[in-house]
Amino acid sequence: MKKVFIIGLPRTGTTSICVAMLELGYKVAHTAYTDKCMSTAEVIADTPVFCDYRKLDKQYPNAKFIYLTRSTDLWLPSIKQLLKRMFKNVTRQDGGFNPILKRCFKEVFAREAHSLSKDEIDNDEFLLGCYQKHQQAIEHYFKNRSKDLLSIDVSDVASYHKLIEFLAIDIATLGERPVSGFVKINVAGKITAWNKVSHPLKINSNIK
Repeated sequence: MKKVFIIGLPRTGTTSICVAMLELGYKVAHTAYTDKCMSTAEVIADTPVFCDYRKLDKQYPNAKFIYLTRSTDLWLPSIKQLLKRMFKNVTRQDGGFNPILKRCFKEVFAREAHSLSKDEIDNDEFLLGCYQKHQQAIEHYFKNRSKDLLSIDVSDVASYHKLIEFLAIDIATLGERPVSGFVKINVAGKITAWNKVSHPLKINSNIK
């Protein structure tokens, strides 16, 4: 099974592309927290793949990677709102979010020693640095590997066509399957739209 990993940071359109991939006939997991989920899904986004793409590249040597970009003017207020909502459950020691999610967010959004502070969340310059560091690391890792990495902004009208070309999908083979391109999801700070998606190809992140 050829894997497709969506390695854009949170709030770059990961849910939108996951819904589009369902429509294209892929088994999709938006986050993967078990080995069963990782092995079953054909497309995986968000945590842990935006952090673990190097490891996954070695584990799945024929995989494709899609990096999502977003205007930082739009991304900054959105990620700041998300981090503020998640702060307590990411930083608490007695539970909260899945340990894999905690690790990934701390690795990307913590200054040092895997700590995360409210001061950093309120610092646009710091968050922009996190975005740029992640982007530069991906560009460096996939240098001269254009067949393996696609970079798109889902708000760009040409991005859906680029995705189809990158994955070598023949639209004619989809038959009656609905294909609507990228739809705006999780608008106005909402982050739970994926939970409400009902589709036979949707894979549970915690599947045993």
